Amino acid sequence: MKGVVLAGGRGTRLRPMTEIMNKHVLPVYDEPMIFYPVRTLLENGISEILVISAPEYIGGYIQLLEERFEDAEFSYKVQDEPAGIAHAIQLAEGFVDDTFAVVLGDNIVMDDISENISAFADSDEDCMIFLKQVSDPSRYGVAEVEDDRVVELKEKPDSPETNTAVIGLYLYTSDVFDRIPELTKSDRGELEVTDLNRTYIEDDSLGYSELTGQWFDVGTPDGLLKASNFVAENRDA
Repeated sequence: MKGVVLAGGRGTRLRPMTEIMNKHVLPVYDEPMIFYPVRTLLENGISEILVISAPEYIGGYIQLLEERFEDAEFSYKVQDEPAGIAHAIQLAEGFVDDTFAVVLGDNIVMDDISENISAFADSDEDCMIFLKQVSDPSRYGVAEVEDDRVVELKEKPDSPETNTAVIGLYLYTSDVFDRIPELTKSDRGELEVTDLNRTYIEDDSLGYSELTGQWFDVGTPDGLLKASNFVAENRDA
């Protein structure tokens, strides 16, 4: 399995810190944010990693990551404009052979997902999403689960019916590259990953796993602070 780290986007929730820099180099305690998703992939046996970012930042990532992670084999792609997560995933076509993991660069996942990766590779599913119970679900995509199947996905609903958030970690087969061109842009002009994942519900080929360990969305100042405090308190634990 290969891995993809999405490190683009506008970083609007972290302004003014991101006015002149990409949010994925902001520090989470004592390391750049992007180190954490890269480490998530490496710790779960994924060493071939594609990093996708904006043209003005990609050169910096080459220098930053190559010097730090000697066990990884990095590739890089430029996303010319922040046109959505699904659009960024499409850029991985050509890098991916079969199954692959996608991690958003502002997600810190502390769970061991190696068993999930193995189960996905042996399953008939074409997509696996990861879920987490949260106190503020309206900030995320939300999943509704019935009889151990995801039956609905809603993007940032005003009145969510569950507290089950879809985090920024996904497993796909190369089938995804046939689905993305069929998507329609959302009202904000982007190809949404929620719309993409809904196509797997329609095909009954969407699996899920619920995380029990620590997870942080560090795309906000509060999330960045909470993650930094957690890392500081547990680094030597």
